[in-house]
Amino acid sequence: MGDKTMTADEAVSRLESGTTLGIGGWGSRRKPMALVRALLRSTITDLTVVSYGGPDVGMLAAAGRIRKLVAPFATLDSIPLEPHFRAARESGSLELMEIDEAMFMWGLRAAANRLPFLPVRAGIGSDVMRVNPGLRTVTSPYEDESTGVRETFVAMPALRLDAALVHVNRADRAGNGQYLGPDPYFDDLFCEAARTAYVSCERIVDTAELTKAAPPQTLLIKRLNVNGVVEAPGGAHFTSCVPDHDRDESFQRLYASMPWPEFAERFLAGDEQAYRTAVEAWHEEQS
Repeated sequence: MGDKTMTADEAVSRLESGTTLGIGGWGSRRKPMALVRALLRSTITDLTVVSYGGPDVGMLAAAGRIRKLVAPFATLDSIPLEPHFRAARESGSLELMEIDEAMFMWGLRAAANRLPFLPVRAGIGSDVMRVNPGLRTVTSPYEDESTGVRETFVAMPALRLDAALVHVNRADRAGNGQYLGPDPYFDDLFCEAARTAYVSCERIVDTAELTKAAPPQTLLIKRLNVNGVVEAPGGAHFTSCVPDHDRDESFQRLYASMPWPEFAERFLAGDEQAYRTAVEAWHEEQS
């Protein structure tokens, strides 16, 4: 099956400026933050980011790496609006395609199935169509059996990705990825919608171990959709990755309140080990 293991920096080295990049997770939950931090250490910029946005979006926006964002929201969950995303929008430093959550999912599904679009009811009758004038509608070729009406839908275009970054609890060296928490989010769709996909995980295990303590249904990501696997314990920090770890709420509050240049200088100036050391030192200061 092949060994696809690599470092976060090696995974990011395969990306290019101008890339359309999908980032998995949801809000401030199971975000591939070690990969995002590696991206921030690179010179890659001019990104189109496709994400159920959280601090991944906030950090990349604050660093000036995003040209366009496609998202239904950008939140830290316990902090409703991602502050660095808000600052970027208020300054006009990025373009935004804001769509309904279901439309977003259908766009990923269309790309995963190599379709140009999928019809979806979400968005009809809302301002989504007004703020996204490029969206089109499509009328069903079939009449409803009870009403005789041909329904009109939003034709949600495929969200095709050059690359995807996701984080899961476990993975093997071949690229099979497993979630152990309560929600798979849409990480599988991100990988399937992308030309290349890189999976970070809390721990790499043997393939046989993946189904010893959890059912096969938890094997969310298939190796055939994965180009690289990165072992990154705590790689979702400061977002949650249950059951391995909860969200680091106190550090998230620091991130949300500290000016970006100061935060970046203190916590993001070095490699991943330096980040962990800086976070530990900050927690010690608070105790």
